[in-house]
Amino acid sequence: MVSLLPLDVRGASVRKGGAVLLDNIDLTLSGGGATIVIGPNGSGKTTLLRLLHGLERARGGTVTWSCDPTLAQPAQAFVFQTPIILRRSVLENVIYPLTTRGVARKAALERGQVWLDKVGLADTADMRATRISGGEKQKLALARALITEPSVVFLDEPCSSLDGAATKDIEATLKAAVSGGTRVIMSTHDLGQARRLANEVVLMVKGRILEHNAAADFFRTPETPECAAFLKGDIIA
Repeated sequence: MVSLLPLDVRGASVRKGGAVLLDNIDLTLSGGGATIVIGPNGSGKTTLLRLLHGLERARGGTVTWSCDPTLAQPAQAFVFQTPIILRRSVLENVIYPLTTRGVARKAALERGQVWLDKVGLADTADMRATRISGGEKQKLALARALITEPSVVFLDEPCSSLDGAATKDIEATLKAAVSGGTRVIMSTHDLGQARRLANEVVLMVKGRILEHNAAADFFRTPETPECAAFLKGDIIA
């Protein structure tokens, strides 16, 4: 697994249709673990993840990864809030990233079965993926992202519409991925989930990063009144 970090963002902004979605973002991420991005609805969490992954173009500023640009190994993956599901079997869905990278079909199928077993979907391998449940689709999307062994995986509120059992399974898979060396950068509206998963937390408000700290310090001694209010459950705009 090739390390991409550190990631350094300086003065990056994103604007669309005259609206400022991200404003003068400065952010440095290094080391391993899970960075959890939280904040009110519309605060820019999704746009930040898309910017870091390269799906959004910054207007001004820089987004710099430390990786060698000549490396051929896929280094990043993105799991969307609403999973993208191909009209084929669950197994064919999960091995799709391998087949597009030229992995031999036999080897891809073997790895696919391993990953379906890891996320609890082994029994659905031959089912049409569009017919499985929402929680199963999210597990499928996560397995498909992790099967390439990325250095970094981005997740945009992957558990927002899932029940407790599915959320627990997703979190267990993420913890295992972190233990295996994958860096997780994830947005969530769930403070409980942030407490369970985060090594560090980024709080966004109105398109800006208001606070970025180690998880223990973030939850124990917030540095801003807005952060303290957010952690108490107060509404901040």
